[in-house]
Amino acid sequence: MAVSALFSAAETAMTAASRGRMHQLERDGDRAAKRVNRLTDNRELMIGAVLLGANLINFLSSALVTEVLTKSIPGAWGVAAATTLMTVLVLVFAEVLPKTLAITHPDDVARFLSAPTELMVYLFGPIVRGVQFIVRKTLGLFGVEIDPEMDVLAAHEEIRGAVEYHHSEGLVETRDRWMLGGVLDLAEMDVSQIMVHRKSISMLDADLPAHELVDAALADPHTRIPLYREDTDNIVGVLHAKDLARALAASGGKVEALDIPAIAVEPWFIPDTTNLKDQLNAFLKRRNHFALVVDEYGALQGLVTLEDILEEIVGEIEDEHDIVVEGVRRQADGSVIADGSVAIRDLNRVMDWDLPDDQAVTIAGLVIHEAQAIPVQGQTFIFYGHRFQVLRRQRNQITGLRVSPPIAEIEEG
Repeated sequence: MAVSALFSAAETAMTAASRGRMHQLERDGDRAAKRVNRLTDNRELMIGAVLLGANLINFLSSALVTEVLTKSIPGAWGVAAATTLMTVLVLVFAEVLPKTLAITHPDDVARFLSAPTELMVYLFGPIVRGVQFIVRKTLGLFGVEIDPEMDVLAAHEEIRGAVEYHHSEGLVETRDRWMLGGVLDLAEMDVSQIMVHRKSISMLDADLPAHELVDAALADPHTRIPLYREDTDNIVGVLHAKDLARALAASGGKVEALDIPAIAVEPWFIPDTTNLKDQLNAFLKRRNHFALVVDEYGALQGLVTLEDILEEIVGEIEDEHDIVVEGVRRQADGSVIADGSVAIRDLNRVMDWDLPDDQAVTIAGLVIHEAQAIPVQGQTFIFYGHRFQVLRRQRNQITGLRVSPPIAEIEEG
């Protein structure tokens, strides 16, 4: 029973131990934590070896008890007594008790039992691998394919789940929840989801006279301005305000002497399918914070900056308490009036909502996707527990919406 209890405790502790804490302890030189990490790297083999050892011990102990009791109580009554006795002993002392202890202190129990567990894996490993082979082949007959490298949970989803759980418990603040979620989402989002659309890009015609270009550049709130020639899809350079200021100083203030296209830097074009994680690394590697987004045909779709990606993590912060998004106006009844171009992720951050953003980027896009049509002004829809009312529409574009808080919250209130 004692040996069986150790096997049960090892199985529970090894699967419940904190991977993060074990890795940190290993970095600090803890040998037991290093053994735990080795064992959990191949969790299937470890669990198989522990279960094999536990079953061998339980079967052996049951056989011994049956042998002893049938000498005192012959026949079927002896077998029944042995079965009842072993069921109680195994359930209480070999299963519930050790597993309760292990789940209460999983890290300590895992480190304590790491050495004997590693020995069991070494001894029973070849048998377990044979069992795994048979199991995979058997499942394969029924069309079930198992990846040998498959883990029970993806690391990102495990972290995301932990963040959501601690947020629901009040241990993680809302802003921290969004920041951590933003980091995890970088690899799952592409630049087309956060870029500034081409209709909203400030551009300048490179063929305009120098004084007009300088006046327009100085009046523009942005420090980097694309220059086009003949067609807005034909971007020939990006004018930086600092480069323009240096050129003005070097010319002694003679604006007409400036060759603006020569001052501009070569534009950097990226495909609209680039994910944010790769683009962030590219920004840092190239030391360039501005890129133009094109589709598969080379047509300009928008632009993205380093700041756009960072804002996916930290949000657009006005002060230490409020996150403010342009185009979102809170109402006294808890609803918001939002421009159709407001990103769903930004509205979720402002209001702490959970509107889906996998099918559309903007609020208007979400309504059009769900309605399967372009609504007219005044129409009202209910999607995902929210009421959407179309306030303004220009041609085929929804420009203003009123979005209610979750209907369940309104009814509870």
